[in-house]
Amino acid sequence: MTAQTYCDRLVQDMPFLTGLGRLSEQQVDRIILQLNRYYPQILSNKDAEKFRNPKVSLRVRLCDLLGHLQRSGERDCQEFYRALYIHAQPLHSCLPSRHALRPVAFLTCLGLAAGLALLVYCCPPDPKVLPGARRVLGFSPVIVDRHVSRFLLAFLTDDLGGL
Repeated sequence: MTAQTYCDRLVQDMPFLTGLGRLSEQQVDRIILQLNRYYPQILSNKDAEKFRNPKVSLRVRLCDLLGHLQRSGERDCQEFYRALYIHAQPLHSCLPSRHALRPVAFLTCLGLAAGLALLVYCCPPDPKVLPGARRVLGFSPVIVDRHVSRFLLAFLTDDLGGL
């Protein structure tokens, strides 16, 4: 299974982002200005003026901006997501592409934990087979707990926050 690129995520999130009332005109303007000021190679002054033109509807401007970013490449799409997070964090957390990634990551962690548990507890102690490996695997729950527990708790708190 390959990782989903930011361009792929933008294709998946485009209908959600362009939905009526999702992004305000001020949020879109701030995103455009951030991309223009901090990354002029992503949005030139001419492009920023075009995407901020108040004579064109917000939805059309947003569709044009997202299409421009998709054609520009992966890094530009990534910077859009960074700007979206800064200027519309509640909307960013509700993106369809973010919800699609959660079960996969959780199942990956669960599979890793189950595999380690099987290795530690079900393998017969055989002194001929890598004697130090059992010691390392014996300490792996401590290592995993230290580094992964925050990640797993983030899933739990996100899911409970929606209740």
